[in-house]
Amino acid sequence: MVDFSLWDIFRNLLLALRWTVALSLIAFIGGGLVGLLLLITRLSGGRNSGWAVSGYVQLFQGTPLLMQLFLAYFGLALFGVNTSAWVAAAMALTLYTSAYLTEIWRGCVDAIPKGQWEAAQSLAMSFREQLRHIVLPQAFRIAVPPTVGFLVQVIKGTALASVIGFIELTKAGTMITNATFKPFVVYSCVALLYFALCFPVSLYARRLERKLRNGR
Repeated sequence: MVDFSLWDIFRNLLLALRWTVALSLIAFIGGGLVGLLLLITRLSGGRNSGWAVSGYVQLFQGTPLLMQLFLAYFGLALFGVNTSAWVAAAMALTLYTSAYLTEIWRGCVDAIPKGQWEAAQSLAMSFREQLRHIVLPQAFRIAVPPTVGFLVQVIKGTALASVIGFIELTKAGTMITNATFKPFVVYSCVALLYFALCFPVSLYARRLERKLRNGR
């Protein structure tokens, strides 16, 4: 057993926290870009494109994130593609995030009154111009609170990356626990750090939602 002080435990967890933050940002930004592409494909494409995007969303929403991580890390090896835990975690979380953001944003686009589309069509706007100038700016305003709120789920989802060996906050907590035999102290610190990350984001999302409601 290694004799770690409380500060030593907290300091090592803080070092691992940066990888949790980095993985969360990569998954959220990457998932946002993929999700936006899928949303535009779903809106502008034909029936087949809509079905394909819907199938993609249902696949990633209907299967556990843990299984997706296993498939990204171990499954690709079956095809001769060796991936690191970092790459596999980033890829799985990005795809997982993109599916949820696509559905969130589709709901926001559907919330735009039909009259807005008709008004844009009466101005002889193309479909791309309708999205760019009329629909997406309004949908963006509605989408900001739930999108920011979903970031909390992404942050907490990074904890599952520990099962494939990615050393983030939860994995570091497990390693420190094995060395110190102080699980209560270590995991209390882990929980505190997750709370310090997630609570401000949740608070900001609620503030945005109230601001949007008052703006209406």
